[in-house]
Amino acid sequence: MTDNNYKLIRSRRRFIRNAGTLALAAPLISRAAQDTGEGVTFAGGERPLVQFPEKRKLILVHSRPPHLETPFSTFNESVITANDAFYVRYHLANFPTSIDLADYRLKIRGAVKKTLSLSLDELKSIVEQVELVAVNQCSGNSRGYSSPRVFGAQLSHGAMGNARWTGVPLKAVLEKAGVLSDAKQVVFNGLDKPVLPTTPDFHKTLDIEHVLSPEPMLAWAMNGEDLPFLNGYPLKLIVPGYFGTYWVKHLSDIVVLDHSYKGHDAYFMNKGYRIPDNDCMCVAPGTVADKTRPISTLPVRSFITSVMAGGELPVNRRVELKGIAFDSGEGLKSVDVSIDGGRTWRAAKLSASLGRFSFREWKLDISFTQIGRTALMVRASNRAGEIQPLKADWNPGGYRRHAVETTPVTII
Repeated sequence: MTDNNYKLIRSRRRFIRNAGTLALAAPLISRAAQDTGEGVTFAGGERPLVQFPEKRKLILVHSRPPHLETPFSTFNESVITANDAFYVRYHLANFPTSIDLADYRLKIRGAVKKTLSLSLDELKSIVEQVELVAVNQCSGNSRGYSSPRVFGAQLSHGAMGNARWTGVPLKAVLEKAGVLSDAKQVVFNGLDKPVLPTTPDFHKTLDIEHVLSPEPMLAWAMNGEDLPFLNGYPLKLIVPGYFGTYWVKHLSDIVVLDHSYKGHDAYFMNKGYRIPDNDCMCVAPGTVADKTRPISTLPVRSFITSVMAGGELPVNRRVELKGIAFDSGEGLKSVDVSIDGGRTWRAAKLSASLGRFSFREWKLDISFTQIGRTALMVRASNRAGEIQPLKADWNPGGYRRHAVETTPVTII
């Protein structure tokens, strides 16, 4: 068997497997639905666990297009989020249910010297592959805790994940096309499409300086395996340190522009995913901002993962508290933990780093001396001077929540 025949058979197998399994998604929802057990409810009521192809049971936000949240207990399993546990977010209901690698092409066009149409194998041969561990967090992660309530999917803390991405630098691909000197922005589009012509396509843009920096990459693998279909197979744009809205799935088109992107399909940059244009990126609850700007980088953030809200911990015995912290890549400076509702704080120990864009594990050995209820809190700071606020900021989109989170527990 020749290499070409093998590649074609491999791509067809991938096509058959994904076409068949994704078609079964609806029956799996009805048979597998059950309470998450996390005790989290929002205005929409209890959130069931469901199972989609290539995924373990995840929290159902809505089914078409698929929007699935990772149960929070998953983040205590490993600093790397397993592929089958990784959250899923689509914006457009007309998403692909099968992709044949024999037909797939990534197109690069616009303000370039040479238009390219690359198969996945051709893309892989452009330059030596790279690996990067980076957090993908939804802009609306934790939106369900906004008060007053805001419009949008009512999410808890599971719309995030940390993975090892394998691919090639975006810069190298654009250099092969030859970016013209008057380039200003780059537009990215995937294979998901709007159902109605009045609905804008999901296009995202980055400034040319960012695109030609070392960080953005085009990834075909996640934690050493092909991308899960629902996380963007066969190719995904990775924008380390930026919110997941920029991480375009099923990437198919890259257009280099010599002007700022405007028009109908620029909605998700020029009208959607925007935050108040001020220092705190917030407004008074219930009000709107006079001026806005696109959401961009991740704020510093931390969580306790070793015990859930409402959990029980023993008195007068050593307990190891642990969790995760991350930021936009500036670098974590410290993580502090309070076991008395914020009255006093103790420094936690940071584990080895997997890279500046990754989750980083923290640990703290502690002994509780009194029985009863208490509140555990964790607060991170980074080398750019950011520190998590005790009180949550508010904005109309419920975006970018990064306040200190509280975990109520009982000492027994």
